[in-house]
Amino acid sequence: MQRRPKRRRPSVEALQAGVESGNRALLAQAITLVESTHPTHRIQAATLLDALMPRTGGAVRLGITGVPGVGKSTFIDALGLHLIDQGLRVAVLAVDPTSGRTGGSILGDKTRMVRLSQADAAFIRPSPTSGTLGGVASRTREALLLCEAAGFDVVLVETVGVGQSETVVAQMTDTFLALMLSGAGDQLQGIKRGLMEMADLLVVNKADGDNVLPATQAANRYRQALHLLTPAYPEWRPRVRTCSGLDGTNVENVWGDVVTHREIMNKSGSLQSKRGMQNTAWMWTRVRESLELRFRSENAARLATIEDQVRRGEIAPTRAAVELLDG
Repeated sequence: MQRRPKRRRPSVEALQAGVESGNRALLAQAITLVESTHPTHRIQAATLLDALMPRTGGAVRLGITGVPGVGKSTFIDALGLHLIDQGLRVAVLAVDPTSGRTGGSILGDKTRMVRLSQADAAFIRPSPTSGTLGGVASRTREALLLCEAAGFDVVLVETVGVGQSETVVAQMTDTFLALMLSGAGDQLQGIKRGLMEMADLLVVNKADGDNVLPATQAANRYRQALHLLTPAYPEWRPRVRTCSGLDGTNVENVWGDVVTHREIMNKSGSLQSKRGMQNTAWMWTRVRESLELRFRSENAARLATIEDQVRRGEIAPTRAAVELLDG
């Protein structure tokens, strides 16, 4: 049987032209390039991002989190279709949890966003977390910039929402939206204080059918709880709203809150300041990542020996770290 020849990756120049023209197939290949850990690909990815940077920064960056079962994908499906009806182009960076045992991930978001995935004005990219903390893939920031360069007006980042720190997504988006459930126990105990302090919007989802009243009651409890917290920005107090991703109720009002938040933050200068701090945090994340990769590469033999000693309990981890760093 004749083996099919391996398809060559487009050049950086071809990827740049494809992204700039809004070609979704080449955008997907560009994201694959920036997600690669191969040293050559990382150099190419850096070159591509440098070339596209002047075209970035214009999109609304919205992070969406929530526990499994809260209806994130259904909500995003409804919100995305609403935005497309408004004449906007929507990109969704949907992050799937990676198995810590096998390294595999579900990558089933397109099947849960059936209507949106069929829209010409939408682009959905599922990516595995690959063990990255914060509920987002390690290259979500780069993928976000590529989507902006491709001309998408809104970039939605769906986080895993499985109890990991959500700080990472808050450090790459303009507005952070937390989807909540009613009837999931004591709402004030069931939500992390840290999440409430980071969220710009709290949305009680599944407010439909017999759940309308419980959702409204839960929303009132969240409003009361938020009054006890100091807002992250003096010009914006987080809003609480109910909605239904299933039938679309109040989805347009949720988007109205996102737009209002962005306008207020932009007018006060907080949006520009926030993005500047996000860029700095991103830079240091990449510095730490590169330093660790270089350290592992240059000390592979010593690492293997010391790691084995740590596993056997022959040396304390703190002592091992000192010996590795002191050379």
